[in-house]
Amino acid sequence: MNILVINAGSSSLKYQLLDTDSGEVMAKGLCERIGIDGVLTHTGNKSDEKFKFDIAMPTHKEAIQSVIDVLLDPEKGVISSMSEIDAVGHRVVHGGEFFSDSVIITEKVLKAIEDCVPLAPLHNPPNLIGIQACRDVMGPDVPMVAVFDTAFHQTMPEKAYMYAIPYKYYDQYKVRKYGFHGTSHRFVSKETIKFLGLDPENSKVIVAHLGNGSSISAVVNGKCVDTSMGLTPLEGLVMGTRSGDLDPAVLEFICKKENMDVSEMVRILNKESGLLGLSKGLSSDFRDLNEASENGNPDAKRAIDCLCYRIVKYIGSYVAAMNGVDAIAFTGGIGENAALVRKTVVDNLSYLGITLDEEANKARGEDKVISTPDSKVTVAVIPTNEELAICQETAELVKNQK
Repeated sequence: MNILVINAGSSSLKYQLLDTDSGEVMAKGLCERIGIDGVLTHTGNKSDEKFKFDIAMPTHKEAIQSVIDVLLDPEKGVISSMSEIDAVGHRVVHGGEFFSDSVIITEKVLKAIEDCVPLAPLHNPPNLIGIQACRDVMGPDVPMVAVFDTAFHQTMPEKAYMYAIPYKYYDQYKVRKYGFHGTSHRFVSKETIKFLGLDPENSKVIVAHLGNGSSISAVVNGKCVDTSMGLTPLEGLVMGTRSGDLDPAVLEFICKKENMDVSEMVRILNKESGLLGLSKGLSSDFRDLNEASENGNPDAKRAIDCLCYRIVKYIGSYVAAMNGVDAIAFTGGIGENAALVRKTVVDNLSYLGITLDEEANKARGEDKVISTPDSKVTVAVIPTNEELAICQETAELVKNQK
């Protein structure tokens, strides 16, 4: 099957066309400046050459039509007919408590996604627009699937997802922990179990998805029992520009001192904090900070130290929550490539009987065990592939529907 994977933002749209049999990315690209003027960047599998087009995209409908057109292009495309696209998988950020799995999109599903807009006001509306645009362009006969960032975490028990605030706020507004990066956590936890030969029905895995946005999950027997992000992606680890955990009273304190409202303070916590804030505005990119730290910059070192410390704390707490752990998997841009972060974290978990294979830890972006053979807990690097995960879940649902 050929599955078109769509990730729609407010003014952009990422796409990949994948072959489920081989896992091959047949084509991929990005539509930008939707609603302004429109730019499409496309790469086919016949070469690594990128093609860039200025195309009028007043709405997402024109963007989707542009994607279909370039996929069908005799020179730059990879298919000869739209009938070669068997289904479309859509990334949807928030599924609330409605969805614990991916689903075939129906009118009822669309209504539920819309009902979750208050929980993800910046993400769910463009996700809905992308779905509707695909339906308008491709017609009703092409199956479409919604794959939710929050779905994998819906197996968390109440004790893990509830906040200790008046219960009426959960009753009335569904204020609770939801977690994000669920597609990645599901994919990587499954791959870890498979790669290490663990028993899917008797395994305890911690997945550290580390990048500009970062989260950690605790997975028992393939099901998530806790995760670091909360009602929004702001909770949890130190991230590129997000603060992660902090005393909620910090908001009131700074708002009074700076004479600002809560919305502005939340914007600062999302956009100006994390590694960027800790490094005094040096960079939100770990690569920049790593280079600066190696050159003796104390601000960069501070940011990296805080990042690693928070990761160690979360992993330790999840080991306790699961009463043990069989494997720890690093993934995401930092998790897959930053040997320093992995070493710092693993060295601080020596009480678990974990020892690092220094040579193996030099690995970048490949499935690799980085702990020594005698380590009591196996530590591995497992690259994530959210597009492939969306593709696989879409294909499985569509096959089962037939």
